[in-house]
Amino acid sequence: MAAVDSSTLIAFFEDDPGPDLETLKPALIAGDVVLPPVVLAEVLSDFSLPDRHRTILLALPLLDLLPDYWQRTAATRAIIRKRGLRARLADGLIAQSCIDHDVALITRDHDFRHFAKHCGLKLA
Repeated sequence: MAAVDSSTLIAFFEDDPGPDLETLKPALIAGDVVLPPVVLAEVLSDFSLPDRHRTILLALPLLDLLPDYWQRTAATRAIIRKRGLRARLADGLIAQSCIDHDVALITRDHDFRHFAKHCGLKLA
């Protein structure tokens, strides 16, 4: 099971090759992909998203938000920011969802490497 980030989903929809898609495609076929809720909101916010892509997104299971998710997200971001590193709110929310459920994240966004190095996020 793996979660997927917006950057990889957008690349998938645009048929933009990359190593992340080599991980995503077989996981999609196997039914082993889940979405952090923030990723669903980010990608669905694109008003020009084709209906066929919307259908794919809505068929994927979502990771549940566990109790105290918001506090853990804040603490996780604080760890990164204290080191002077980039920790956007959306990235923190996505990372915390994955950390809470112990699932790896498929992404092409290099900002997640800080969450992996300092907070236990697994990257696929």
